[in-house]
Amino acid sequence: MAELTSHFGTWTFDGQTLRITPGTHRRVHKVRKVLGELAIPLTAIAGLSYEPGRKTGRVRVRLKPGADPLSQIAGGRLGDNADPYQLTVEPEQQQAAGYLVDAVNFSPRPDGTPETFDRYVLPGPAVPVTVSVGEGSVSCDGSRVAIDWGWQAPEAKRKLGRKELSLTALDGVDWRPMVGLNDGLLRFRVRGLDTALPPEADPHCVRLLWGTENELLTVLVAAAVVARLPHPNAPAVSEPDERDRPQPDASSLEEVDGVLRRLRELGDLHRDGILDDDEFAAAKQALLRRLSG
Repeated sequence: MAELTSHFGTWTFDGQTLRITPGTHRRVHKVRKVLGELAIPLTAIAGLSYEPGRKTGRVRVRLKPGADPLSQIAGGRLGDNADPYQLTVEPEQQQAAGYLVDAVNFSPRPDGTPETFDRYVLPGPAVPVTVSVGEGSVSCDGSRVAIDWGWQAPEAKRKLGRKELSLTALDGVDWRPMVGLNDGLLRFRVRGLDTALPPEADPHCVRLLWGTENELLTVLVAAAVVARLPHPNAPAVSEPDERDRPQPDASSLEEVDGVLRRLRELGDLHRDGILDDDEFAAAKQALLRRLSG
């Protein structure tokens, strides 16, 4: 067992799983605290590294592409303080950090372990998850998302009231934090609807206007949605080629055509009164049995 502990959290590795537990220090970012403990299987880890600094160092785990819905949606845009996959290391912990790095990197992986994944190995944030920001509150319960507009939302959005979307109606989700003077956003892309609307006019988009810790928490809502949508690397489900479909032979087609012709003739005989109702029904059933057989 390799273990590394600091005010910001504890990382342990038992040979198969890297377990990341956030610390309780007041400087631990809300994203880490709300996300909670992570259990990362060795098969999902691309590598662990120690990055020395002037005063403190940093241990960072790199996950394989496609393994984690949070990494998928964050796209490297979480700052170090909010990133749950790195840990600050004090000078006296460097030896323990090096031991942990070696333990993870040199542990044998099972044969056939993929370098990229077409399904998520990590489950993503627990649901329900709710975050409140200036423009409103947004939540995901695992089957739908809901937006309740706040006082900072444009009047057009507030008039719409509560917005609920089933996850089955979504094509995807976009997330980016506020950077400098550029607003961030959390946008749900609804299948069949235009996504070219500006964020302030899009009823499926929550703007992130202040760059606060609470706004960064919206990445957890986005990741919870991503974890429940089709994986972007999943194999496409192709329609069977028409050439592969069994084709009826000519004799079968002729027989069907003959039965349909006889049904029309029976209808004419019944209409003209030559066949009564019982006779027509019996003859019709006999022909239909031939058709279904």
